[in-house]
Amino acid sequence: MATSTTSTTSSDKKNFRLGIFFAIAGTALFSLKSIFIKLAFHEGIDATTLLTLRMLIAFPFYVIVLVYAIKTRPEKAALITQQDTLYILGLGFLGYYLASYLDFEGLSYVSAQLERLTLFTYPIMVALLSWLFFREKITLPIMASLVVSYIGVSFLFFNESHDMASAAEGKVMLGTLLVAVAALSFAVYVIFSKAFISRFGSLIFTSLAMSSSLIFILIQFFATHELNDLDVSPKLWGLSILLAIFSTLIPSFFTSEAINRIGATRTSIMGTLGPVVTIVLAVYLLGEDFGWPQISGLLLVLLGVSLLRR
Repeated sequence: MATSTTSTTSSDKKNFRLGIFFAIAGTALFSLKSIFIKLAFHEGIDATTLLTLRMLIAFPFYVIVLVYAIKTRPEKAALITQQDTLYILGLGFLGYYLASYLDFEGLSYVSAQLERLTLFTYPIMVALLSWLFFREKITLPIMASLVVSYIGVSFLFFNESHDMASAAEGKVMLGTLLVAVAALSFAVYVIFSKAFISRFGSLIFTSLAMSSSLIFILIQFFATHELNDLDVSPKLWGLSILLAIFSTLIPSFFTSEAINRIGATRTSIMGTLGPVVTIVLAVYLLGEDFGWPQISGLLLVLLGVSLLRR
């Protein structure tokens, strides 16, 4: 009996450590997204076309993974009902179409630093939505986390607004609002995806959710663009490939596996590394400013999210 208990404990610890690794690695790779998008925007591409290229490149890999997962875990695939398919379609819309599109659009108006810090507040939204939908208790640390984090975002917001001409101030506000709604959309995806990931596994669920998002992306693209708009420069193809593989495909599976192993709340908390990676790269690769408003905003947001650990 003791040997069995020890073995179970060791297995749980290994599972937890793997979950932490997947959460941190997924966050770090997702953080590169803002940089790739900004570099692509500098080449003259719009958000819808870039989002379409990203998913067209990633889609075949998701199909391959889905086929592999179904063949190796047929008992999991057999559990999927028609109602489950509709729910997964909805989650794909929220987590990988709507959140991505709003984030891409927001980045065309604000810096990568402000975008990442605004998006990083989604763990607080996860906690608030968990209270709303699952009646999880709202504690004092959660409320303090909310206040401190959004004060930090405000530092960057008002700094960017102050540096802009009056006509551009509204664009900063619009960009921040778009990214905030993107964070909310992704938070809804996170809290409702846990049950499906537990039932079907992260490979099947993520492949289905990501593949379904392509439907919505293509509808938007062909409603607003021509097919020849996808004929872009080699540099844009290169950035799109980096965005699709290293900031979409790999981290999407890492994040889903982390949620499966350590839960949605811990996964979101482990995202603390994200803003740091983005801000460092934004300063060195994009030439964005990094002074006391950026430092203060970063520290406050990190402090706010860290309060959730209590």
